[in-house]
Amino acid sequence: MSFFFLCLVVLCVLFFLCLVSHVLIFPCPHVSFKFSYVLPSGSLCLLSCSLLVCSSVLLPLIISPGFFPPLSSPVPHHVISVCVFSLCVPLTPCLVVVCCFLFSVGSCSGSCSGSCSRSCSCSSRMDLMMPSSPQWKAYRETEPDHGTHRKVTLCRKLSKYAVIFLFLAVFGLMFLLRNVSSMENWNCHTVSALNQLKSRIQSSFIPVNLPTFNHNHTFCAHLGQKPSPEDELEERYLLDSIAWPGPPPRSSPVVLDQTGDPVHSLFTLPIKEGREWHVGDQLEALVQMRDFQGRPKIYGGDFLLARLHSPELGAGVAGKVLDHRNGSYSALFPLLWVGSAQVEVTLVHSSEAIAVLRRLREERPDRVVFESLFRSGSHSETTVCNMCLPPVQRPQCNYTDLSTGEPWYCYKPKVLGCDTRINHAKRGYLKNLLTSKEVPLFQSGVNIKVHIHASGPDRINVLPPRKDRVEVESSVKPEAIQLATSGYYYKESWRSLNGVTMRQFNESSAITQCLRDKVIYMNGDSTVRQWFEHLLALVPELKQFNLHSLKNIGPFMAMDSTHNILLKYRCHGPPIRFNTVKASELRYIFNELDGLSGSPNTIVALSIWSHFSTFPVEVYIRRLRHIRRAVLRLLDRAPGTIIVIRSANLQALDPEVSLYNSDWYSLQLDEVLRAMFKGLNVLLVDAWQMTSAHHLPHALHPPPAIIKNMIDMILSHVCPETKKSHQ
Repeated sequence: MSFFFLCLVVLCVLFFLCLVSHVLIFPCPHVSFKFSYVLPSGSLCLLSCSLLVCSSVLLPLIISPGFFPPLSSPVPHHVISVCVFSLCVPLTPCLVVVCCFLFSVGSCSGSCSGSCSRSCSCSSRMDLMMPSSPQWKAYRETEPDHGTHRKVTLCRKLSKYAVIFLFLAVFGLMFLLRNVSSMENWNCHTVSALNQLKSRIQSSFIPVNLPTFNHNHTFCAHLGQKPSPEDELEERYLLDSIAWPGPPPRSSPVVLDQTGDPVHSLFTLPIKEGREWHVGDQLEALVQMRDFQGRPKIYGGDFLLARLHSPELGAGVAGKVLDHRNGSYSALFPLLWVGSAQVEVTLVHSSEAIAVLRRLREERPDRVVFESLFRSGSHSETTVCNMCLPPVQRPQCNYTDLSTGEPWYCYKPKVLGCDTRINHAKRGYLKNLLTSKEVPLFQSGVNIKVHIHASGPDRINVLPPRKDRVEVESSVKPEAIQLATSGYYYKESWRSLNGVTMRQFNESSAITQCLRDKVIYMNGDSTVRQWFEHLLALVPELKQFNLHSLKNIGPFMAMDSTHNILLKYRCHGPPIRFNTVKASELRYIFNELDGLSGSPNTIVALSIWSHFSTFPVEVYIRRLRHIRRAVLRLLDRAPGTIIVIRSANLQALDPEVSLYNSDWYSLQLDEVLRAMFKGLNVLLVDAWQMTSAHHLPHALHPPPAIIKNMIDMILSHVCPETKKSHQ
């Protein structure tokens, strides 16, 4: 928070305390002269300062976009406040003099009783004397006590005007607290102390239920072109496939004690004496969820992650969690290596927290704030943009894609036209999205990604495969889990189970030999940009061109002229949460794919998921549908083109990130992506299981060890190991 606003708050509070102490604590007729001699003058100064405070607070707010058109240049409002404050400072002495004159005239006329000139002259002489001087003592013995009458009149006058100035001071403070968010541009991960004070004040006076977004879920989800009957049928199927069980309806808000607690919850392994486990078997761990009071939960909906790993062997595989809808869960693992295997179960979110995340996704698609800058000559304006803008009575600029109907809107600037937009940016994230009862559901170290302990042994020893296949006791058929496992780690290397024979590309020469005469297009979010950066760092022959692009934004291009390799990266179209993207560089993936001729020497890598987590799933389905059609068109005109699609991955979560990029949002989008591209001639890089099975901490941008395994998988698909080299 800026020092200026802190000073304003201190001044307002100080003035308020001074008025209360002067008017209520010290009654005027009985106060000693020494105190009354100093206090009225100090009160006059403070009254003048209150006008100064109110003017410096209110004037910048009056000229803010909420009242009048914005200024011709984007000047920060705190700078305007400082300017107004500096202009008001010279006026303060004049204001004090005027107030003193008005009060002195009022007191003289009210106390002289016909001898105004004498009394006033006496009062003037009295004001020039100090209370401790000999002149003052002589004056008190010879002159009548006009000071008492003057003091009473002055105090009455002060009390009369004190209410007005008290109202101005309190009004200025409330107005400052209410508009502090719009007066300074906060970073998305920091909240000022004053803003927190505002939140606490609001939570004390406003109802628990927060206002919903101005339009409903149906409005946002069904923007764009009307889907065909086949598309509507597929959409219903996809939404049904990701339906998540929720907690039972409650008559009162949920409290933390009634939600899932990972500390009280336990999992058990069905280990019997003499039982042997072999490679090819399936292990099932039973999880029983309990609340914070230790009582078993009787309904499902908790979001659990499961992993089977061996730190000694550098091995790991993601488990499949099945919800039995009664508070118990099964974590299923295929046994894929010989040796030690340890079970790990993690509570990501309780079912009650999932219900909150679902509500936010459907009701608040505006919780990430986008904006665009419009400029023409020296005049510039900034307005809010989004796929789902509230339907207020304000003109909008329509930037909907003409070929697919993908919607995007910005509020029209006051002066400039819609064709003057020069960039797209993420302004930040909305705050105060949760009620006071919902906040405890998202606590780091309490109920966000906390391990659940075992009630007994948590590891087994796996033996080599059996010679004779023996049926393993399990509540789930082994085929179900085998189909869900795309691969596993062994000795820190990923081993794919989806038909790709993995090779290790540890030398840059092996990479350049594989990518010789290839053109690689990478389109999507920052997670696919990691692949570009990894290849650039690993292959010295790849030289990046300076396209004067913004850092981490792109577009980027690199080339190896010796091996005839061209590498390109471009971010996908809105919604994109990058800081600033030039409007001319906003390209939708499907339009980029339609511009490619394709060939067996063309590799297209796509990643699009993270920036859609705050929108209803229907929005993501619509975008993937357009991309899938473009992929099919590309494969139809150039069947040999290699298409690589990267899935979503797990990431680090805290209470704030959970509301925008929770792993639950990513899981839902990931399942939709897998279903929509299933059966197509594309390579799916399963980033979800590659991050879930690895021992390194989760991160939005996975560490280099995981990225290397992803690149190795792509190169192994592009350049499969031949029988000759295998021999």
